[in-house]
Amino acid sequence: MEHAAKAVMALSVALDNYEAAQEDLTALSEYYDGEAWKQDYADDEAGRLPADLKRGVLSEDGIWNLLSDANELNKRLQRFKAHAETL
Repeated sequence: MEHAAKAVMALSVALDNYEAAQEDLTALSEYYDGEAWKQDYADDEAGRLPADLKRGVLSEDGIWNLLSDANELNKRLQRFKAHAETL
């Protein structure tokens, strides 16, 4: 019971955090799929962005991996939901 209680609490906290990040993920997806990301990427490549600017969002692999991971997690949550409904 202790193990299950800890797992339930940890998942609850993680899901709260993930739920809170949904607006960010949606905005990030829209940015990446739109023209603004392409322009920002081109500006960065041309050296037109400030040197001290964080560039994580301009990493093609980084942003694509994050959005893919979120998509896979959503699929996993759907499978888990279907399984949990049988309990």
